[in-house]
Amino acid sequence: MKYLSAILALASAGTAAAFAPQMPPASRQLTVTKAAAAEELYIDEERRFLMNLIMVGSGLVTVGAFGIPYVAFFFPPGSGGGSAGSAAKDALGNDLFAKEYLATKPAGDRSLAQGLKGDATYLIVKEDKTLESYGLNAVCTHLGCVVPWSAAANKFQCPCHGSQYAPDGHVVRGPAPLPLALAHCDTDDTGKIIFSPWTEPDFRTGEKGWWN
Repeated sequence: MKYLSAILALASAGTAAAFAPQMPPASRQLTVTKAAAAEELYIDEERRFLMNLIMVGSGLVTVGAFGIPYVAFFFPPGSGGGSAGSAAKDALGNDLFAKEYLATKPAGDRSLAQGLKGDATYLIVKEDKTLESYGLNAVCTHLGCVVPWSAAANKFQCPCHGSQYAPDGHVVRGPAPLPLALAHCDTDDTGKIIFSPWTEPDFRTGEKGWWN
């Protein structure tokens, strides 16, 4: 009797399994398709994000490349303006002394020395073979090139964009918007040449110096 009951139970289970609902092939295919589509959408979103990132980065680089020089035109590089005086130095970093310096320079000479904040600054020798009371910062107020002195033309001529300055540093031809910065030029008790900040009005314009 026990054996008969067991056989009947197994038969019932087999019959139930035979009649259990089966997932149609179309449904299984739909499920797989949806999964694949979701995965592809995820990949597309990543790719789109990466492309957007590249485009934004490229745009910022382009704007920076064109925008920074444009802004710099209206904000000349800082020149001079240290809080205390500093000794004028030659190209080797040696202090310059007025007596020795003037012995090697002709009247009307304008030669470069290291000035305030290390900026290249012109020392000016007057006709009486003494130093002018001011030095001229050699940094062009257009885009920051160092402006050489042309003795033949009797003016400073920038080789970068053609700006020109008079012997006292005021602009005679653009695109430079402002005159060369001034610095006081004196000698101390030892005869050493000293540059110090020019905080007074600019004698060429009658206005406050733009470097202050």
